[in-house]
Amino acid sequence: MAWLDTPSTAFEGSRRIASGTLREVALATKPVVDQWASSVSPPPILIFDAATSEVIDLDWRGSLSDVVHRLSVLAPAMDAANQPPSAEPEDEPVANEPRGRGRPKLGVQAREVTLLPRHWEWLASQPGGASVALRKLVEAARKSSETADRVRRSAAVTYKFMSTMASHEASFEEASRALFAGNAMGFQACIALWSADVQTHLMAIARDAFLTLEH
Repeated sequence: MAWLDTPSTAFEGSRRIASGTLREVALATKPVVDQWASSVSPPPILIFDAATSEVIDLDWRGSLSDVVHRLSVLAPAMDAANQPPSAEPEDEPVANEPRGRGRPKLGVQAREVTLLPRHWEWLASQPGGASVALRKLVEAARKSSETADRVRRSAAVTYKFMSTMASHEASFEEASRALFAGNAMGFQACIALWSADVQTHLMAIARDAFLTLEH
C-alpha cells in the first residue's frame, strides 16, 4: 500500500477532523492548522495511522499547495522505506536434476532447526517425514494463535492511542485495565464521559481486543 493511501484519522484536540487516506486527511487538516496559526495556545492537531496509532508528523508550513507538493516529494521515499524485506532467494536446482512427480515448487526455504534426538525420531516416523510433519505443526500452531495475536495487536494499538489522547482522563487507568482484561463492557463504562469522537475511534480500533479466544 502506498504511503499516501495509509488509512488515517486527524484530531483537533478531542474533535475528529477527518478519516480516510493520509492524502485526504492531510488536505482536510491543513485549513484547521491554519485557523490556529496565530493562536498562542492551539490545541494539539494530530494525525494517527489507523493501523498502528502512530502519530504521522507532517510539515504544515506554507500554503495547501506547498503541503501537497512536499507530500508528493516525500511519498516515494516513504513507500521505499515501508517495503517489506525481500524474501531470501531459493536454492537453485541442480542442473539436470529430475523433479519428483507431483512435487511442484512451493517456495520452501531451508533453515536450521535444533531439536532433541527424541523429537527427530518422532518426526521421522510421521507420514511424509520430518519436513512435512514440521510444516503441519507450524500451520496448526499459527491458526490456533491467530485470535490471540489479533487481541494483543488490537489492545496495543488501542492503548497507544489512549496514551496519546486520554492519559489525562480520570478513568484512564481503569480503562486500561479493562482493555487488557478483555472487558468490553467495563471499557465502555470507563470511557463513557470522554469525547464522543475519541470514544468512537477507540471502539473502532479496540474491536478485536475483545474477541474471545474461542472464536
